Amino acid sequence: MTEPIGFIGLGNMGFPIAENLLRAGYPLKIFNRTASKASGLVATGAQSVSSAAEVATPGGIVVTMLADDQAIEQISAGDDSFITRLSAGGIHISMSTISPATARRLAEQHAKSKVAYVAAPVFGRPEAAASRQLAICVSGPAEAKKRAAPILAAVSRATFDFGEESGAANIVKLCGNFLLAAAIEAMAEAFTLAEKNGIDRKLAADMLTQTLFPCPVYQGYGKRIAENIYEPAGFRLALGLKDISLVLRAAGSSPMPMPLASLLRDRWLAGMAKHRQNLDWAAAALGVSEDAGIEIAGRARAK
Repeated sequence: MTEPIGFIGLGNMGFPIAENLLRAGYPLKIFNRTASKASGLVATGAQSVSSAAEVATPGGIVVTMLADDQAIEQISAGDDSFITRLSAGGIHISMSTISPATARRLAEQHAKSKVAYVAAPVFGRPEAAASRQLAICVSGPAEAKKRAAPILAAVSRATFDFGEESGAANIVKLCGNFLLAAAIEAMAEAFTLAEKNGIDRKLAADMLTQTLFPCPVYQGYGKRIAENIYEPAGFRLALGLKDISLVLRAAGSSPMPMPLASLLRDRWLAGMAKHRQNLDWAAAALGVSEDAGIEIAGRARAK
């Protein structure tokens, strides 16, 4: 029999993940700061509660999918938090992209309440979450991961285990997002070079993503960048800047230089300065067109 789960965070990623848990037969108690976002799940059997703590049952499991380090730290702190209510034997599965240092700190704090912390950040956009095509990195105590495994399998196509060190999964997640951001920058520069030389950027992108780079990242983001389609946002530019900043923070504490990551941070920061924070993070590519002297008015459009 599937055990009940508490679920916190019903944004672009959290909602379809919670929906798939319901479809898999898990009883869900859900909480979201904007309560109206829960209505679709309540209609299919979830129970909406009025506080984060109420999603937890003693010794149970709570899944969180929150935007950043601050959000997860705030909701986990205090004597009336869901961690306190989980108590001994409970498990917190954190699917957020946060810093490895925060993951380690959370694991230490959870241990005081005898709650296990499992880091489980995901790769995939909302459409992948909806179709159970997420890839999940996990790290944390072996027994907790074993208990969490059926839950993660219900919402993903593959899970990759990086051991018991609580920050390990988040390191790998940041490595992946760094590579995604680098691919966005590389495609933007390549397609803009084609355009500056009189070549249709869409034709160039189509050829390159069918031959040299026939993979989901280049084909998916390549189409967006070639056609300047940045709405609706599957992953907002503001969150992309957050993740690149986390990459640089992790590099600083390692320590190691990451000059390309510094360039990417400045590209995304410029996008924020131009009020593009709510566009898809691939909209950082518009900055390449601007640098090349290409008129961008009206270029960013919705799909």
